[in-house]
Amino acid sequence: MNKMGGTFDPRAHRMVGEQRWFEDFKLGERFVLPSRTMTDAIFLAFQAASGDNHPIHYDAEYCRRHGMPHMLAHGFQVVIQTAAGAGLFPHMVEDSLKAFIEQSSKFLGPVYVGDTVYPALEVDELTPNRSTGVVGLRSTVHNQKGELVLEGRHRYLLRKRTPQTT
Repeated sequence: MNKMGGTFDPRAHRMVGEQRWFEDFKLGERFVLPSRTMTDAIFLAFQAASGDNHPIHYDAEYCRRHGMPHMLAHGFQVVIQTAAGAGLFPHMVEDSLKAFIEQSSKFLGPVYVGDTVYPALEVDELTPNRSTGVVGLRSTVHNQKGELVLEGRHRYLLRKRTPQTT
């Protein structure tokens, strides 16, 4: 019992109360992810995690000598800004998610230290199967100037709603 007289159920402790299934998604539905200013600390953390050792990603003076305003973000450093886990999508599909099955990206413009990025995911594919379906999400990252710097796709395999889940 808790102080209010009820019992606590950890299964009910969720970011999103209502779960969604494959058939609950609509083409064009958007999931905005938090914006982020790409700081020196973010660059340092990415370099430490990735092991990347090219000076274009960690030496500001090297970059300036090569005509860049500051350190250039590694492409994967920009891709990870589209991680669905930064938003509500994975919380909505906790019960229906079977797998993250695919990711691809095109790098369309540079991201430098000090840039602010605005990632988003948009449903662009709904491919039903017998008991599951694939939800495709177009991933985008814009910078503070409104320029599209990354475009890609994520694909997730979700369960369809069953009579027990309605």
